[in-house]
Amino acid sequence: MFLDGLDVSMVGIALPSIGTELGLSTTSLQWIVNGYVLGYGALLLLGGRTADLLGRRRVFLIALAVFAVASLVGGLVDDGMLLIVTRFVKGVAAAFTAPTALSILTTTFREGPARNKALSIFAVFGASGYSSGLILGGLLTSAGWRWNFLMPVPLAVLALVAGIALIPRDRPADAGGHDLAGAATLTAGMLLAVYSVVSAPERGWADPVTVVLFVLAVTLLAAFVAIEQRIAHPLVRLGILRIGSIVRANLAIIALFGSYLSFQFMLTIYFQAALGWSPLRMALALLPAGLIVAFGSPYMSRVIDRYGTQRPIVAAMVSLSTAYVWFLAAGGDPTPNYAADILPSVLLIGLGFTLAFSAIMSQATAGVHDSEQGLAAGLVQTSGQIGGAVVLAATTAFVTAGSHSADGMGAATFDQFRPGLILVTGIAFAGLVVMALGVFRRRRDDDEPEPVEDELLEPAVS
Repeated sequence: MFLDGLDVSMVGIALPSIGTELGLSTTSLQWIVNGYVLGYGALLLLGGRTADLLGRRRVFLIALAVFAVASLVGGLVDDGMLLIVTRFVKGVAAAFTAPTALSILTTTFREGPARNKALSIFAVFGASGYSSGLILGGLLTSAGWRWNFLMPVPLAVLALVAGIALIPRDRPADAGGHDLAGAATLTAGMLLAVYSVVSAPERGWADPVTVVLFVLAVTLLAAFVAIEQRIAHPLVRLGILRIGSIVRANLAIIALFGSYLSFQFMLTIYFQAALGWSPLRMALALLPAGLIVAFGSPYMSRVIDRYGTQRPIVAAMVSLSTAYVWFLAAGGDPTPNYAADILPSVLLIGLGFTLAFSAIMSQATAGVHDSEQGLAAGLVQTSGQIGGAVVLAATTAFVTAGSHSADGMGAATFDQFRPGLILVTGIAFAGLVVMALGVFRRRRDDDEPEPVEDELLEPAVS
């Protein structure tokens, strides 16, 4: 979890420097982010299911070793396309470590206060990694962006050694199978969908090639759903989506990750390309958000125990929506005042993440049998990563559509980024509406338990 947070923030800070040295446009730079996110998100469900079937310890250790090797190679390549490929491989490795780590946690601690506390500590490590990555990213980028890719290697090796020593051996599931056809159609469909959104502004939304690409993407995703309904051992047992609380948790994490991933991408380019900020200054500007999450997350278990999961998530979406609206209103000054124009948004984003992350993870895995914890953990993380990739692709399309330069950067004015900022604000507000409806429904039902939740206690074999 620490390594994931570290990687996201360090690479984000380094994007303008990477683009300058390797001659990459804004569209190409977003693939450095989305290559990782898509490899991560598209195979998370397969990763979680593999952990359930083959044993969590074994899957975790193998994937962590691949993560370390991909990090090393990424710091050595000189070609933009090869760099994107290494990011995709690294994302694939993370697709197996992340749900496995979360399922180890949720099967170790019983549902309730103990698990809520464990999830809060889990979030602290992610926030600490993100905060550390901001500072390290700023410092290392000044020395050379390659160090941002090489830095996680020794940490991954240490985590591998610790995993061998500390993670108890577990027994694989007695029955089950891999849904390789479902994994292939989901991965291909999502990659094609994101590529279609990113390339549409340059080619034209009504261009026949664009239309064909969208049709193929939808066809592949429809094929994925059809496969899941017919196969004996599906990647996603669709019955899990009949539970309203789990669906709302997955929609909430799409709003959370999708809006912030795009917001950070735009800020990184705008502050460094338009305002001339150094990587370190950019990192320090975002640092308060990570510190709030790091110091606030340990207390979230008490909040969840007292108020449940839905109310903290609603409060988080209010905080995120307000943060983006504030920046839209105050961030257009050519010489912005950090304390008045930028810091309030950064603080509100930190508060939103603190309130949302542990609550979403707890709600997404509540009531799920141990044999399907990998599925539930993989599902919510998949929603966050794929949702983040799609929103980032759409945001990049909005930003580059407002530029008339060859590299998609234009003059990097605030007005160029305004459509993207409006989009992420709308995404956060949509998450608020979804979660608020869940709270109102719960009140209307007078605390009546969710229907069909008991269906997860004994998962179907086919």
